Amino acid sequence: MREALRGQGAARRVRAEAPARALARRSGLRALLACAAVAFPLWLTGCAGIDLDQVSVPLASTSPASEFADMSPSQRREHEKLVASYGGAYDDPELKALIQKVVERLVAASERPDLKYRVTVLNSPAINAFALPDGSLYVTRGLLALANDTSELSSVLAHEMAHVIARHATIREDQVKQAVLVSRVISDVVNDPDLGALAMQKSRRTLASFNRGQELEADAIGVGIAARAGFDPYGASRFLTDMGRFSEMKSTAFSGSSSTTPDMDFLSSHPATPERISIAIANARQYAPAAGPSDGERDRSAYFNVINGMVFGDDPKEGFVRGRKFLHPKLGFTFTAPEGFSLENTSQAVLGATQTGREALRLDAVRIPADQSLAQYLSSGWIDGVEINTVESLTVNGFSAATAVARGDQWSFRMFAIRFGSDVYRLIFAARELTPELDKQFRAAADTFRRVSSGEADTVKPLRVRIVQVGLGDNVEKIAGKMQVPDRPVERFLILNGLDANARLKYGEKVKIIAD
Repeated sequence: MREALRGQGAARRVRAEAPARALARRSGLRALLACAAVAFPLWLTGCAGIDLDQVSVPLASTSPASEFADMSPSQRREHEKLVASYGGAYDDPELKALIQKVVERLVAASERPDLKYRVTVLNSPAINAFALPDGSLYVTRGLLALANDTSELSSVLAHEMAHVIARHATIREDQVKQAVLVSRVISDVVNDPDLGALAMQKSRRTLASFNRGQELEADAIGVGIAARAGFDPYGASRFLTDMGRFSEMKSTAFSGSSSTTPDMDFLSSHPATPERISIAIANARQYAPAAGPSDGERDRSAYFNVINGMVFGDDPKEGFVRGRKFLHPKLGFTFTAPEGFSLENTSQAVLGATQTGREALRLDAVRIPADQSLAQYLSSGWIDGVEINTVESLTVNGFSAATAVARGDQWSFRMFAIRFGSDVYRLIFAARELTPELDKQFRAAADTFRRVSSGEADTVKPLRVRIVQVGLGDNVEKIAGKMQVPDRPVERFLILNGLDANARLKYGEKVKIIAD
């Protein structure tokens, strides 16, 4: 949850029909999580599209000015907005130098060696990379943590360069503008914002379907560029495999089923991972006969050297999750979710869900008029289905608060509004069946919202990627036991290192773990 993204106005009216709709509609925040599903399973990349006009962030310099001397003022502003929306740029000179060398080799081997590219590492735990028409390439540290060598990194960068070479970004930009225009015309002429939003939603589905073809084209171009640059062409299929495994693990953890995983990466704008893997392998075979040792460079050792110590997961300055606990040192508060919940911190909100997907939560912040009480706010109509007789005022660890219940056809909500400083924090729990016992758990969780002492905040340390050497007697289970992760340490260790379930570690080899 980012301090600069807290809202400034009253929430829009929504209906208590499902958490996907009621918890993810644009309300107090300027950029709400519009892509949350019922059990909030989309953790891999978040929203693929960003409405930069809706993001209110400080535009501090994110990279040396010399790198952007050829940018127009408007391009520079959009770049700074985009980078800020992802938590800023991640500053690591050695990491940046390695990426720059990879890019230079790829450019020289591409069909357009005359094009110039600027790479920015984003300080985000999301696994994402994307390109803009002007040659700006963006890659998150979350993606860099998942990659295992320079060939996998090169496959991602070459893929994004391919989008620029094939002018995919320009085509998509034009189509998005057209879709927005159609939505606005329908909304204005028919005077029906909901109909306009529906038109925009349908347009986005069309764009996503079209982009699947673009993604496959970019995969083919990217594999060729990487191979000609001297990198192992199978890096793409290995990385896609690990990305798919990570996505499936996350989806299963939050929804109890992996059935929805294949279409969820990049808002379905990328094709299903199994399809991409098979096609990527076929593309690689044009340059090398079979996966395994080849003339192509991997250089796992050099890659591990530069990512050793890189921040992993949440940056404490944006708040972080440890198990069921969320703590934000800068904003100065913490709360603990009920038993059975898994939490995810995003730039717009803290989201949570149980493994069954039958319960979910959202914590975000709004600002309301000073003369409006919290009980009045909960009754003001920003969400439909509020049972007025359930609205009550209370205090939570000394803070003024109010709570109420809202009910829809399929979901019920226990909502809390807590005044903390100049902001009001909304802690919203959703349940398929709000039983008295479950309601009691939600109330108990709300009571954990409290101020963080300066001493407690000072003890916060980020998790980092740590490179360790396999010793005598070490095995997967033993080293995975050192992982400071909320659950599934063995599965997470295997995915993080690109190892299969039956992998045996070799004495002296280096592997990644997550620790502080």
